[in-house]
Amino acid sequence: MTLEFLGKDPDSPNGGSPTVWLEEEAAEIVVQGWLPDLEMYAKINETEWVPGHPAGVPDHEAVVRIPVRMIPILRKACDAAERAGLHRPVEER
Repeated sequence: MTLEFLGKDPDSPNGGSPTVWLEEEAAEIVVQGWLPDLEMYAKINETEWVPGHPAGVPDHEAVVRIPVRMIPILRKACDAAERAGLHRPVEER
């Protein structure tokens, strides 16, 4: 596994750092962020966002928050994934 560091939030206090990486082998964008507060997590857990899809966060998944000021870094991650051809089906890479 090779993680390509793409950026971190330069404005995070105390060295905290929502961070974005690209992992080409798995074709994944990896995001580190802040945990949601209890009110936000409850709202996420109680809402059926997609009809017919169970509400809540599965045990093998997590919710993180990142500031909107990181949009340029997220774009950089998406652009890097596209340049590497990771958005195409595996058989086409």
